[in-house]
Amino acid sequence: MSIFQIRQKKSGVVLWTGAAADEQTALDAMAREAGYRDFSSLPDTIRADGIEAAKLDLIS
Repeated sequence: MSIFQIRQKKSGVVLWTGAAADEQTALDAMAREAGYRDFSSLPDTIRADGIEAAKLDLIS
């Protein structure tokens, strides 16, 4: 598992940060926490500004 941070591209707002196996799983987890079935279920208006998932490389 890796840590991902999902941001809205236009505003830079962090929508979700958490552990996931890959980018798609992270996007689906973010959507579920927001009350949707998965990322593809998010309204187009939310996805229109662009959403990006970044894998955070943390060094301990």
